[in-house]
Amino acid sequence: MNALIIFSLLLLLMLTGMPISIALGLTVLTFLFTMTSVPIESVALKLFTGIEKFEIMAIPFFILAGNFLTHGGVARRMINFATSMVGHWHGGLALAGVIACALFAAVSGSSPATVVAIGSIIMPAMVKQGYPKGFGAGVITTSGALGILIPPSIVMVMYSVSTNTSVGQLFMAGVIPGLMLAFFLGLTTWYLARKHNYPRMIKATWGERFVAFRKSAWGLLLIVIVMGGIYSGMFTPTEAAAVSAVYAFIVAVFVYKDMSIKQVPKVLIDSAAMSAMLLYIITNAVLFSFLMTSENIPQSMAAWILDSGFGMLSFLLVVNILLLLAGNVMEPSSIVLIMAPILFPVAMKLGIDPVHFGIIMVVNMEVGMCHPPVGLNLYVATGIAKMGITELTVAVLPWLMTMIAFLMLITYVPIISTWLPRLIYG
Repeated sequence: MNALIIFSLLLLLMLTGMPISIALGLTVLTFLFTMTSVPIESVALKLFTGIEKFEIMAIPFFILAGNFLTHGGVARRMINFATSMVGHWHGGLALAGVIACALFAAVSGSSPATVVAIGSIIMPAMVKQGYPKGFGAGVITTSGALGILIPPSIVMVMYSVSTNTSVGQLFMAGVIPGLMLAFFLGLTTWYLARKHNYPRMIKATWGERFVAFRKSAWGLLLIVIVMGGIYSGMFTPTEAAAVSAVYAFIVAVFVYKDMSIKQVPKVLIDSAAMSAMLLYIITNAVLFSFLMTSENIPQSMAAWILDSGFGMLSFLLVVNILLLLAGNVMEPSSIVLIMAPILFPVAMKLGIDPVHFGIIMVVNMEVGMCHPPVGLNLYVATGIAKMGITELTVAVLPWLMTMIAFLMLITYVPIISTWLPRLIYG
């Protein structure tokens, strides 16, 4: 009964158009102060201790690194390198877009940032070459979603904070699924380009490829620094985030010189604003999680699922449907912070690996970013492609189907997610 009241209240507040973070906070405070005897001091304490976690510090640093790279010419050089490698294949420029998105995802941690950085450069170039606008927009919208699956990933940090799962293990678990999804999206792109005979580029010489690689090397080196540092135990994911922010600043301002010192304060302010927004969502989600736990809702839900005879397979199917539906109305950070504390205890009771469950949630978030009505990537891409949301939704469909098929594969073949972290962490 309490669960019904809480979720009805949350839904009612969200339907008023109120931001999810405020709706969460108001739901918790209304319920706590009218229907329970929880002292106000414990609420204040929970607010403070909820975000007093070392892992949360990674979020502002990854946002800052992503902003420096987005403004600092790194994306353009990655596109040039990818184009030199695959430009001569069917749909070469589109394939280069997929590869560039995968590379940029490995340094930014954010999907919308990947769509902006790669899309704003490659989409005009594709239209100029003679590709239909919808094809280019479909490629970049879906490939940009790799930003939250290929580590480092801000959404993985949020899952880690919500469930106390190791961030390092989650990052490692995202490597193979991220590369596989990039391959499948590339395969879909190549098939469609071959079918419709879209333009190909002149094959680059190995000399040209080497020059393109050398120019993009400073950006690509960040992947080695972050993943190599975590993998070797040299630093934690949070320390890796701080290192990547400093490195991205040096590369953008002093190495590539695409950003002047005068532009730095604006990047810092934009990053601080975005970080504050996410931290505010986290704070309210922590309160919501506290309310759920104090009312024994996850435990009751786990007991009901187990008593109903739900097995692991049927539970995972329900989770996927629930998360895909949530993706219709909410953005990834909010979904993870609200759903993870509820679903995670049930998953643990059923013997599902916490890292595998995290990757399932992240892939669901990726799909959610590419379909209406709240798909973040869709909205970013409509701005770049100058297309209507309905038109873009139709254009995205072939890649969206590929992503849903991949979600099923990831859900029911856990070794894809767990093999690498088990190899490294034992």
